[in-house]
Amino acid sequence: MPKLRENTLFGMGNPLLDISAVVDKDFLDKFGLKSNDQILAEDKHKALFEEIVKRNKVEYHAGGSTQNSVKIAQWMIQKPHKVATFFGCIGTDHFGKILKKKAEEAHVDAHYYEQNEEPTGTCAACITGDNRSLVANLAAANCYKKEKHLDLDSNWELVKKAKVYYIAGFFLTVSPESILKVAKHASDNNKIFSMNLSAPFISQFFYEPLMKVMPYVDILFGNETEAATFAKKLGFETDDIAEIAKKTRNLPKENTKRQRVVVFTQGKDDTVATVGEKVTMFPVLDIDQNDIVDTNGAGDAFVGGFLYALVQDQTLEECIRAGHYAANVIIRRVGCTFPEKPDYH
Repeated sequence: MPKLRENTLFGMGNPLLDISAVVDKDFLDKFGLKSNDQILAEDKHKALFEEIVKRNKVEYHAGGSTQNSVKIAQWMIQKPHKVATFFGCIGTDHFGKILKKKAEEAHVDAHYYEQNEEPTGTCAACITGDNRSLVANLAAANCYKKEKHLDLDSNWELVKKAKVYYIAGFFLTVSPESILKVAKHASDNNKIFSMNLSAPFISQFFYEPLMKVMPYVDILFGNETEAATFAKKLGFETDDIAEIAKKTRNLPKENTKRQRVVVFTQGKDDTVATVGEKVTMFPVLDIDQNDIVDTNGAGDAFVGGFLYALVQDQTLEECIRAGHYAANVIIRRVGCTFPEKPDYH
């Protein structure tokens, strides 16, 4: 394996503190939530955050989709530390301190833009059975500023050090210009830029910035629901996931030295990936239904495992195998958490 160096993997996104609790259907109904969804908090959800903390045994975990993924990649790598870099915006408050501490414990080289106008963002994970409904209150995460952070020489140097980039689609709601700057850098230097469809609402309501970045995307991740929404928005006229993957692969691309790879996960069903001109199905690892504690973070973990193999120049098959391993570990635990060491061979 090639010797890994610090800051080889770069992630940028919304750092959030996850507040997860098991709730019931009445709780979901009260706030108009679907059992398995990701949404941005509106005014009507303000009370949800107060109530979830009061009514249930609550767990706090460092979260945010991109941060989860780079943290898992770093956990699988183990050493050296700080192979993964992360940028995002937090507040100068207690939750912000927790996020900094958690990033440090995970050996991720986090460089947060800190501001005091908005508090650190939170994400309520409302868990019912195998489902999780996520409500994100971005707050500080929404205040990321390209010119105040990404453009600073010391920070841009860290971006330049990386050879693999990953940004979840969620960040399109915050700073599309930051994503474009990183994506263009990757494309111009023949490095790997990867992205995630992240949630149906991204394709629905942030279609324009998403399609501006798409020509620079070397690897696109998503799940079956996100893929279907994306396909509908683009008028693909098919709900066959393999066909959607193929059509997505063939969308216009800037760096023609790399063919786009599209990877769609489908929960317990096979992962679908474009391999050259073909579309291949990769079965996930078996797991007893009773061992599934919380599927929140499974998608982030899959990407994290994938990135772990990718930064070591492994094949697509190997990347997917590592992704399946990481997801299998995460769903046995509450939140996007993991044991001290991976047991991956």
